[in-house]
Amino acid sequence: MSGTLNKVMLIGHLGDEVKMHYFEGGGSIGRFPIATNETYTNKQTGERVTNTDWHNVVVRNKAAEICEKYLSKGDKVYVEGRLKNRQWQGEDGNTRYTTEIHVQDFTFLTTKKESMSNMAPGSSAPQPSSTEQKSPSKEPAPLNQVEEDDLPF
Repeated sequence: MSGTLNKVMLIGHLGDEVKMHYFEGGGSIGRFPIATNETYTNKQTGERVTNTDWHNVVVRNKAAEICEKYLSKGDKVYVEGRLKNRQWQGEDGNTRYTTEIHVQDFTFLTTKKESMSNMAPGSSAPQPSSTEQKSPSKEPAPLNQVEEDDLPF
């Protein structure tokens, strides 16, 4: 295979608000960090260990404005894009380096408010969002009969 691939997919929580920068030509750029977690059990001690990685995310133009409007710190989001390495001169004169995810596609998964309400003490099941309709309970369909739903996939 002679081609190359630069693709990143992350599901994580925003670590801060979207920081916007607007340009004279009408373009804009938004930046925010995303935290992803890896959890495992330490075999020697038996305790659960969680490691958090931080990723610098960059969105441009209309996508940046949408992210600024709807995302806030703690929200869970899926982003898909490419890795880009960048360097610049710091105020101290040293060369600085960073790796960023330049977003090509994104999906808002949950807001921090929804996540907190789903984890409220005493609740065992997630609460439906305000857009979901509660349907009356139905008797289960016979095993040989497939029940149609209105899911798009």
